[in-house]
Amino acid sequence: MTTETMSIREMCDAFDVTPRTLRFYEAKELLFPIREGQKRLFTRRDRARLKLILRGKRFGFSLEEIRQLLDLYHMEDGQLAQLSKSYELAQTHLAEMEAQKAELETAIAELKGQMEWGAAKLAELAKNKNAAA
Repeated sequence: MTTETMSIREMCDAFDVTPRTLRFYEAKELLFPIREGQKRLFTRRDRARLKLILRGKRFGFSLEEIRQLLDLYHMEDGQLAQLSKSYELAQTHLAEMEAQKAELETAIAELKGQMEWGAAKLAELAKNKNAAA
């Protein structure tokens, strides 16, 4: 493995992704490996982009949002546009995630309550059955 480029296998191992994932991101024009016949060589730029793609996916960003952020990197404004857009998207996704978390916490509490009721009911029915026997 060189520090300049990595093979598809090295990328898969380094980032815990499948070759299919890398080919998908290449087809979506998010990664731009060097092609040597059938061989793909990924540059430092590709590695940095893949890190951002995977982080964006983990945070719930769509591929289109990730593409827009990656495209903003090359603007000549010292990354101001990219950071501003990233922050804006992060605020939106954080609010959505917090709402989902609250909904999950409510559902978990309700399910626990139903399970407690069910356990008590089962115990009562078993007690009544044993008393009748």
